[in-house]
Amino acid sequence: MPPTTREQLARCIDHSLLDPFAVGADIERHCAEAVQYGFFGVCVLGRWVETAADILHGKGIAVVGVAGFPFGTNSTKIKAAEAKELIMAGADEIDMVADLGAIMEGDARRLAEDIATVHRECRAMRPAVLLKVIIESGSLTDEQIVLTCRVAEHVGADFVKTSTGLFGVTGATVEAVRLMKDSLTTCRVKAAGGIRTARQAMEMLHAGAERIGASRSIEIVEGFTSEVSQQ
Repeated sequence: MPPTTREQLARCIDHSLLDPFAVGADIERHCAEAVQYGFFGVCVLGRWVETAADILHGKGIAVVGVAGFPFGTNSTKIKAAEAKELIMAGADEIDMVADLGAIMEGDARRLAEDIATVHRECRAMRPAVLLKVIIESGSLTDEQIVLTCRVAEHVGADFVKTSTGLFGVTGATVEAVRLMKDSLTTCRVKAAGGIRTARQAMEMLHAGAERIGASRSIEIVEGFTSEVSQQ
């Protein structure tokens, strides 16, 4: 069910800071914001996973690390090694960028190997680490989105995520989220990329997303009351 309160909305959000120019003070502030607003998690670059984990340990907020980010062009072995290092540094979840070339070529076998290799690293841990697969839906056809969703679900991914939000292509759209949701059975959808308002976030959640990735998380949550009052 989509959230009906500001607090419930916050618990759907991965508060993201993926700026390569961020410094320690930025990460500390970002984590403090996550605690203050009660976000589900923080999503940071690998450089900062250990810092975020040290700050947030015991506070009920997940630390999300990114692998193969942002292009997805690392070799599968490198992605898996990166995921393992992030997990050992304290990541509770991994958001990996899929092999976008394999998606464009319709190479389901290569795509499955790419995701499954990282998935094994996530599941080797106790407790198991959750895996999300980023697909850049704004650059894909409907057929490519459906193929990728089915492959990701088949190998055991927990979420398929719309996009990195870092390129000049369309980020999350209601249509893509709905298509992804309809293509999946047990795997869930994370909407990310260009989500800046409470209205946009709620549209994504109503379309079937269960998690939102956003850098403007505070604006989204603080705008929730006014958005609801206008409906």
